[in-house]
Amino acid sequence: MSWLQLSLDVDETQVPLLEVLFEQLGAVSVTLGDAADQPLLEPPPETQPLWRHTRVTALFEGDLEVELLRGSLNTALSPEMLKQLRWERIEDRIWERVWLEHFKPMPFGRRLWVCPVGESVNQPGAVVIELDPGLAFGTGTHPTTALCLEWLDQQSLEGQHVIDFGCGSGILAIAALKLGAADALGVDHDPQALLASRDNAVKNTVSDRLSVCLPDQAPDQPADCLVANILAEPLIQLAPELARRIKPGGRFALSGILVEQSQNVARAYRDFAQLDPVVQRDEWVLISGTRTAVSG
Repeated sequence: MSWLQLSLDVDETQVPLLEVLFEQLGAVSVTLGDAADQPLLEPPPETQPLWRHTRVTALFEGDLEVELLRGSLNTALSPEMLKQLRWERIEDRIWERVWLEHFKPMPFGRRLWVCPVGESVNQPGAVVIELDPGLAFGTGTHPTTALCLEWLDQQSLEGQHVIDFGCGSGILAIAALKLGAADALGVDHDPQALLASRDNAVKNTVSDRLSVCLPDQAPDQPADCLVANILAEPLIQLAPELARRIKPGGRFALSGILVEQSQNVARAYRDFAQLDPVVQRDEWVLISGTRTAVSG
């Protein structure tokens, strides 16, 4: 089966009408994207901001009568919008598997590797994470995940209790377990992330040592090591909570932080930690340190 995809770049004020139009014409889905490289980082809760220049993409079943659709669009859209409207025929594929064609074994630090399920690494002493997260979760290709994996590879985790706060695919918790941690707790507000973490733990034969939960269900046991790869603003807001979850002398690493946000994040953690030098990759940084004092 094939699909017909239409896309149009418009001003944000035109988006609602265009969404309704495509839906009325039979689109099975309408998605919105950035048409002008304007990232939307950390929008306030309960808000749905749009890009100033938004790409509206509509997907129609391939057997739709194209001439009828074209006639309806000719009536509804301005001549200028019709000129910019892009038509594309897309062959059906198993889209959640397409990315695997480009996902190859990747090294992080001295011994840690992330591989697609079924692949192997020819390196003595390699610690291999097999990962098959689908579309929604990270594989280590993003700089923030890579920074956290490399940091974990440098730690002495034997016998430790680890918390992965904002666990996503569970990749960081699983890495810690494969590097020798006794047990790990994955915390995430998204139930789908918890399912993905469980599934990946099973694939990596560490499910007996990984627990997952929503933030309000997390037990009070403090960690020897904590990693949180989320975003700068939540990291700042969660600083007292995360501090409470790290034992004195425990190690932690924070990422999901842009270079220009690093000072504000570091400031939120200085009162209860000895911070290490910031590590940067591309426009992202990792802030790590050692818990020094119990917060009041």
